[in-house]
Amino acid sequence: MPVVAIFGAGDIGGALASTLASRDLVREIRVIDDAAGVAAGKALDILQAGPIEASSTRVIATADERAAAQAAVIVLADAVGQPPAEIKGETGLALIRRLHELAPDVPIVCAGPSQAWLIEHAIDELGVSPARIAGSAPLALTSAIRALVALDASSSPTNVSLLAIGLPPSQVVVPWQSAAVQGLPLDGLLSAAALRRLEQQIPYLWPPGPYALASAAARFVEAFAFGAREILCGFLSPPDARPAAVRMGPLRITASQGVSPCPLAGLDSRQRLALDSLQR
Repeated sequence: MPVVAIFGAGDIGGALASTLASRDLVREIRVIDDAAGVAAGKALDILQAGPIEASSTRVIATADERAAAQAAVIVLADAVGQPPAEIKGETGLALIRRLHELAPDVPIVCAGPSQAWLIEHAIDELGVSPARIAGSAPLALTSAIRALVALDASSSPTNVSLLAIGLPPSQVVVPWQSAAVQGLPLDGLLSAAALRRLEQQIPYLWPPGPYALASAAARFVEAFAFGAREILCGFLSPPDARPAAVRMGPLRITASQGVSPCPLAGLDSRQRLALDSLQR
């Protein structure tokens, strides 16, 4: 069973450690934060819940970045603070530089909603492979959209399948014509007016909350560690894009090949024009 290193014991990092531990799929979770005492308190809380959740995952806390050296997957979350500080910008890039030297082949999951810039610069400036780094926050956004669709369609969110593409919060395209509820085309279940109303609500769903972000990051961690059959939605850059152009879109993750983009399908001319005109 693999080891996972989580940088940051803030709201996202703490929720992610709890989510991963409850699934009992990894051997050890290492929560790395300068506020090691706070991180240790959260780790102890998660460990004490282990017998209730039938989990044997070990959770430890440290301030030493070198604890990530033996990890199978590294996650960048948010550091302890008031409020918690998402790992991003030049500080985050400096951390990735150190991690790239320490563990050059270990995949990196960016769990926060503001880390698209970080992914781009890690690829362009540090030479991180686009197959080795991705952002999981868009998966939390698509989950929120599915929940809204389910309310309008009088169904369960688990019955809704859809993708979202672009740059949140204001430049998000959902190909409604390829979305479905229990296998039935969504545009045949909801009116055009209802779909427009849903589109208008999407910017208010960003950023997702820490629990949704943690759940999305956990799916990415498991995909990198074990592979995943399903299509996920995340921040990624096409492997041939130079400079890197990170966007939210459909992707697959395998343990051997890492991240690979999925073809975009089901877009009408209006949606393709919106994607072509994306601006950061």
